Amino acid sequence: MEKKLTKSSSNRMICGICGGIGEYFHIDPTVIRLIWAILTFCGVGSGLLVYIIAAVVIPEE
Repeated sequence: MEKKLTKSSSNRMICGICGGIGEYFHIDPTVIRLIWAILTFCGVGSGLLVYIIAAVVIPEE
């Protein structure tokens, strides 16, 4: 069975990116969201840019 990274339809807050990454790596999506928030605030908004790109690139489930 092939594993694909997709946006989560069941575990989404905004676009389902963090939920999809959490499901792909079998990690709680809350951990992914916390890491993403830290990167966004420490990286002067670079996490936000990456999130927008991921929302466009990663397909729906």
